[in-house]
Amino acid sequence: MGASETDAMFPAIFAITVVGAALYYFAPERQRERILASPFPPEWESFLRANNPLYGFLPPALQKELRDRVKVFLAEKDFEGCGGLHITDEIRVTIASIACMLLLNRAVGHYPRLKSILVYPSAYYSHDKAEVRLGESWGDGTVALAWDDVKKSARDFRDGHNLVLHEFAHQLDQEDGQADGVPVLEQSSRYFGFAKVMGHEYERLVRLTDKGRKDVLHPYGATNPAEFFAVATETFFEKPKQLAKKHPELYQELKDFFHLDPLTWSQKPSASEG
Repeated sequence: MGASETDAMFPAIFAITVVGAALYYFAPERQRERILASPFPPEWESFLRANNPLYGFLPPALQKELRDRVKVFLAEKDFEGCGGLHITDEIRVTIASIACMLLLNRAVGHYPRLKSILVYPSAYYSHDKAEVRLGESWGDGTVALAWDDVKKSARDFRDGHNLVLHEFAHQLDQEDGQADGVPVLEQSSRYFGFAKVMGHEYERLVRLTDKGRKDVLHPYGATNPAEFFAVATETFFEKPKQLAKKHPELYQELKDFFHLDPLTWSQKPSASEG
């Protein structure tokens, strides 16, 4: 092929390359636009109100954001039933809605490292058969959950225990490739203050637990810094008043991280504005 022929073909090759790159980068955004434009099924709304009571306490704007995030989450993540469990819309919507609570008001993706959610009917053996578990979060993009505990812990939204919040807090923690109790923060300048407060509160919980004393934070949080962040997250959403009173600095750090203040949410469930 001569130089003149090559020169003549260059504009076409360049155009194809540009179009291909545009499709690669913008196709997901266009797909999300279509997803967000679709209506939220009334049946899904009923699952939200029955299995995620916190939804009813959110301001209308956050309710809408949660519904939108649920639609995207369900379109992009895979659910797999294990132990004979058949995956239903109730299971998918319930788990997605609670997981997406951690994303509200934040300019972040929908758990970019997460690929699949494994759902068991009840407690299951870990892969190494060493222990029985209710949930796990792995850095390879997988979360495992026991469906019966998902429902139980979600519906009792004032006990400080929520399996989905706990395991998806681990997903946030693992986004930087490490499970160390320090998730990715928006500004590098915030890491020192965040780590200082979390470290201090973790050590305090360890001391209280060693002495057999109770705290608003579940003693499981004293296991290691990663579990502390997950337990603190559960408590922040389910026992905000107690956490703010007992651990004001911890509450403030979580408030700044999540860009949410559960203390300001309605004390009575509100109706959705659709």
